[in-house]
Amino acid sequence: MTTQPAPHAHPFDHRMAVFGADDEFVAAALPFLTEGLGAPGEPPPVAIAAPDKLDLLRDALGADVKEVGLLPHTEWYTGSAANAVAQGAGYLAAHAGPGGRIHLLMEPEWDGRAGRSTRETTEWLRYEALANLLFAPLATTVLCAYDTRTAGTAIVEAARRAHPDSGVYEDPVRLTAELDAVPLPSPPPDVERLDEPYTEAVRSRAAGRGLSRVDAELFTEAVTAAAAALGPVTGALLWGEAPACVVELHAPRRVDDPLAGFVPPPVPDLEPDQGLWFSRQVCAYVDVRDDAHGATVRLQYG
Repeated sequence: MTTQPAPHAHPFDHRMAVFGADDEFVAAALPFLTEGLGAPGEPPPVAIAAPDKLDLLRDALGADVKEVGLLPHTEWYTGSAANAVAQGAGYLAAHAGPGGRIHLLMEPEWDGRAGRSTRETTEWLRYEALANLLFAPLATTVLCAYDTRTAGTAIVEAARRAHPDSGVYEDPVRLTAELDAVPLPSPPPDVERLDEPYTEAVRSRAAGRGLSRVDAELFTEAVTAAAAALGPVTGALLWGEAPACVVELHAPRRVDDPLAGFVPPPVPDLEPDQGLWFSRQVCAYVDVRDDAHGATVRLQYG
């Protein structure tokens, strides 16, 4: 088990605890929650973890348990990494103290979506890295709990690179650039080239590939929002069968922003350049790749 205080280079205090036994989890979590209980100007700390770990905390906290929020992680991590960003931003806006002050213990649901594939692990590492930029202005203190019994060694070692207290922390922009340096798989032989107007083409072709009317409409809205954010789109491809339909957009302008689509908009009504936020909330995956010719954005629904 390893855990240590994070450096205070900016208000956001992003820590990591690694453990492989129940008593090690309690040994890391209890001091953190106690720290939150004693922090002036903060609301009660919250633990978001597996139900069995919440039971451990109830026993360990004793009378203090009524002062700590306990939330099963299945109620927090309900979708993609981009959904987790939205969940976190919304929670802080509604419940944190001034400047985002609150202590959050957070355990990803590694038995669920977050750990089910290498693809998902990559997306989670991206989320952990970008959190250092997205939440940097906030005085939020987070302890990310990594159980080697469920997360596994490879995931833990990768996650260390996204936590400032790990000793192997890497700049988030450099780390996400490394993730994006991996080439996207080539489209399959049955790929379709879409003609303009792309909105109508996506709606009809996605439905033809098995998406329900509602899902086809939502996917079309996500593609349309991404196209608006990119500016002029010079080409579009579609492939796959429901639920994993894919559209790839090509644009002559680079995106050049690792946070594109991850920054929560300040108001509900999105501006055109915020379209990737909506796309990331709707789609299972949104991949952005820049090159000398512009940008490629690949959206997968389901």
